[in-house]
Amino acid sequence: MAEALRIANVSGFYGDRFSAMREQVTGGRVDVITGDYLAELTMLILWKAQQRSPEKGYAVTFLKQMDDIFGECVERGIKVVTNAGGLNPAGLADELRAVAETLGVDVSIAHVEGDDLLGDLADLIESGHNLSNLDTGEGFADLESRALTANVYLGGWGITEALHRGADIVVTGRVADAALVVGPAAWRHGWKMDDWDRLAGAVAAGHVLECGAQATGGNLAFFEDIEDLTHPGFPIAEIAHDGSSVITKHEGTGGAVTIDSVTAQILYEIDAPDYVTPDVVAHFGTINLEQVGEDRVAVSGVRGSPAPKDLKISINYLGGYRNSMTLVLVGLGIDAKAALVEKTLRAELAGVREPEVLEFALVATGRPDASSNAEAASILTITAMDSEPEKVGRVFSSAVVELALASYPGFFATAPPSRESPYGVYWPALVPRSAVTQEVVLADGSRIEVADPPTGNPVEISDRAGFAVAIPRGETRRVPLGVIAGARSGDKGGNANIGVWTRSDEAYAWLLNELTTERLQELLPETAPLTVDRYELPNIRGLNFVIHGLLEEGVASSTRFDPQAKSLAEWLRSRHVDIPISLLE
Repeated sequence: MAEALRIANVSGFYGDRFSAMREQVTGGRVDVITGDYLAELTMLILWKAQQRSPEKGYAVTFLKQMDDIFGECVERGIKVVTNAGGLNPAGLADELRAVAETLGVDVSIAHVEGDDLLGDLADLIESGHNLSNLDTGEGFADLESRALTANVYLGGWGITEALHRGADIVVTGRVADAALVVGPAAWRHGWKMDDWDRLAGAVAAGHVLECGAQATGGNLAFFEDIEDLTHPGFPIAEIAHDGSSVITKHEGTGGAVTIDSVTAQILYEIDAPDYVTPDVVAHFGTINLEQVGEDRVAVSGVRGSPAPKDLKISINYLGGYRNSMTLVLVGLGIDAKAALVEKTLRAELAGVREPEVLEFALVATGRPDASSNAEAASILTITAMDSEPEKVGRVFSSAVVELALASYPGFFATAPPSRESPYGVYWPALVPRSAVTQEVVLADGSRIEVADPPTGNPVEISDRAGFAVAIPRGETRRVPLGVIAGARSGDKGGNANIGVWTRSDEAYAWLLNELTTERLQELLPETAPLTVDRYELPNIRGLNFVIHGLLEEGVASSTRFDPQAKSLAEWLRSRHVDIPISLLE
């Protein structure tokens, strides 16, 4: 039986710590390096880059990272698997070969194609696939001509095939984040396409790894418990033949791997506990976690069921153009000052210059009788959106600046007038597997078509039977929820999620009873008019809330104060509730 495969993550997003690659390669033994560079918003960023330079469309930082560490990877026999190919995996593979040749490094580079369906959308719609939005049910036919990117989430079997064919580096476009771990694990351990439980275990490990240092204490609710968070190490998963894993990091690096850090990442940006991927449905409600050593958390017991019949596609279409200006309001009469700006600007832009959307968002943070100028300040953000770029360009931003000497006292803006920029709208849908052909392209140009895994209908797999701990009663004290509960939040298109967990069964019994959907909406009034789903994950003492439509049509088009909902969990933890004193002691 093969020993555990050590897979190290070096990136959780496009722009993550550049030195993580070198730190992971040289910090200790690893077998595979993975880097996750893509998100829904990233595809738009790469599209914009490709408009300026058609040969681009990939994460250029990955290329620079490899230039820095190519030789060490080859000498140590480390495989590299990444989705940094973005919209142009073939282009990135070619650039890597050029770098390797310059460095005199002998390395085999393959890439995976098949995720890009931008050119197939019209045919799909004509053949009866209306690409219904998974959140709203609307069809995409009327928007097809405005599509900018359209990428299916592929699974890990293309990566597996490339590694079996001798590739040292595998570049992909859009794959499921966890596929970067599933592919190498299936290759090393010789798993079959229907080894559902083993594959599900690798999905869980991949989900923990995918966001880099978030698994080692980054963004953790209980961050003050971590001794050194100034430069956390990036995570490593030791994946065993049975699909179980141990999450760890290189010895001597900062941060910590704890039950809390792993739980937070399991709950991050998920919907229902039945986590659907192209390779398997991983039932996160069956996950068991155990601290088995310092900076070592075992992940076991994950059950899996057959892969879904359809694949998810992420489409970005041109929503229009937008521009924003931010004004600072200080001192007395903040509401009146904001109202004056709105009344004046609407009058100035009325008629042919008026944009389709003109939104005023006041964040009234100024303190009364403040002891510093900054503490007395509030922020007014004005956002204009329109299908015509001219209406939200200098016409808009100059109109705001022209108020400088003719509006409220103390007027000043945080930036000079700016030009408009295009924004994309995220559209999630499903396509049949028959519409997708996944291919591995080897270094010699030969192509290998990748077979689909067997698929099936959703299967119900329950977590541990019930939760029999009595709800704590007695005298209470009004304190922030975060005193006994951790939480983490994030974005999924236009939806947001908040995962909440506790450190004891007693606290979880109280949380199950206290934090209902209705109670969450009371604590977070912004969510009150929206549909909120609640899911229980008792194995990890967790609750997950999915808030539909909080981010409007998605991150790139959202005008919300926090468009990615990253701070939503900390807002919830700051709300005061009546908690039994027995839990506080």
